[in-house]
Amino acid sequence: MEERLQKLLAQQGIASRRHSEQLIAAGKVRVNGQVAVLGQKANPDRDVIEIEGKPLARSQRSEFVYILLHKPLGVVTTCDDPWGRSTVLDLLPPAYRGIGLHPVGRLDAQTTGALLLTNDGALTFHLTHPTHHVSKTYQVLVQGNPSTDSLEQWRNGIFLDGRLTRPAIVQVLVPFNKRHNGTRLQIILKEGRKRQIRRVAKALGHPVLQLHRTHIASLSLDDPEGEVLADGQYRLLSPSEISPLQPIMQ
Repeated sequence: MEERLQKLLAQQGIASRRHSEQLIAAGKVRVNGQVAVLGQKANPDRDVIEIEGKPLARSQRSEFVYILLHKPLGVVTTCDDPWGRSTVLDLLPPAYRGIGLHPVGRLDAQTTGALLLTNDGALTFHLTHPTHHVSKTYQVLVQGNPSTDSLEQWRNGIFLDGRLTRPAIVQVLVPFNKRHNGTRLQIILKEGRKRQIRRVAKALGHPVLQLHRTHIASLSLDDPEGEVLADGQYRLLSPSEISPLQPIMQ
């Protein structure tokens, strides 16, 4: 059965659909020896599909893998880095290389916390597509003592790049502390613009001092038994953690 190449690559766990489109646009995908173009369809049972010179096989992996990682400070959220910086894949054993694992979304190098890695391209697409409004929860230490009006602006949305941000849930966890010259907040977002929390905080006059993600949808750094995933550590997700994500995929 023919499928659009970007969908097919995502289903095979090669990359997210968005990244697959980038690979195609960059001329890194070939079908039957010819450079593929965006929108092209192919049948993996009939056509020879190559990604960066490596043939795609439907049997390249026997099952999907779902890993929750506690990303540490300074590690970049990518599969490889041209500047030689430590990546999230460097934190995993060699056995997880070469099976199509990729991060679902991004955390910048100075942000810590929950990061999902998988080779399930369809799940990646649905969790990252802006129309699905998947919630993400953060603990944020901001500089200074935000006023009630500033917090209300954050809740209602401010303009970034000419567009209003979606409403956010903003709660004060720890009031202003002179020792840190900051206030600790919990922020729940249902959108994921680039560096959104940092940009909103700066626009409101309270730059981010620390940023940590605790939840992705129903996924938490606490496992079902209540154990907290340590900094730099990872765990395979249990069926009970994966199943709540499935309605998002329908």
